[in-house]
Amino acid sequence: MTAPPTAAKSAAARSAAPSRFRLPFTWQGVFSLGMYGFMYVPILVLAVYSFNASRYGARWEGFSLRWYQSLFNDRRIFAALQDSLTIALVAVGISSVLGTLMAIGLAKYRFRGKTLYRGVSYLPLIIPDIAIGVATLVFLATAGIALNLWTVIAAHMVFCLAYIAVVVSSRLKGLDPHLEEAALDLGANPQQALIKVLLPQLLPAIVSGGLLSFVLSMDDLLISSFTAGGGVNPLPIEIFSRVRTGVKPDVNALSVVLIMASGLIAAFSEYFRAYSDRTSR
Repeated sequence: MTAPPTAAKSAAARSAAPSRFRLPFTWQGVFSLGMYGFMYVPILVLAVYSFNASRYGARWEGFSLRWYQSLFNDRRIFAALQDSLTIALVAVGISSVLGTLMAIGLAKYRFRGKTLYRGVSYLPLIIPDIAIGVATLVFLATAGIALNLWTVIAAHMVFCLAYIAVVVSSRLKGLDPHLEEAALDLGANPQQALIKVLLPQLLPAIVSGGLLSFVLSMDDLLISSFTAGGGVNPLPIEIFSRVRTGVKPDVNALSVVLIMASGLIAAFSEYFRAYSDRTSR
């Protein structure tokens, strides 16, 4: 049976009618663009003005590398960088060992209060930095311990330990638990199974967590300001002392160098994390 002429004409008219107008963008795209612009446009402006020849950041007077030359000749900056590197390397090194052992212990052993211990161990991930700094300062003052380089290292270990333990724990969940059992069946003792079987599989996660903790330690201002004594001047404190009266062009240059270094370390951390996920499958 064929359709009536009037119905066929109306159907043809509907098919020939122009489709509803659609915008070339969506509100999700606009929101994402605005969000990323809010985050990264200031960094781009900072990078551009780090090459400004003017001593005053608001006026462009031409391209120049004078502030990078001034930065690399600044002894105070290098002294502060040395303090920050010492704190971060020692804190991350000790935390990598303790955090790995803590993650292995929580994953493989059962003991009374395990859930409470796990929750307390991961508290530094959610507690504000200022609360950790104030609590550490009160504890050190009560115990009569003078503030020095080691008090800063101990305070940084509090959050470095938690971050490394979390990353290593996530790696442990994806490992085959029978590998260690096979090593023990083949004659290895528990120490050999740990060192030769388990740790090589955990190494990508340990490195990834260590790199993440290193960046956080280098970037920390609040905890360092509460726990650093005389003669200890980490880089974030040095930068903060310089920008309180206004942002200087050499601080712009330093910020660009730090952003590039942090991005490189974050890229390595992401690579090791992805490698860890691939090898666990």
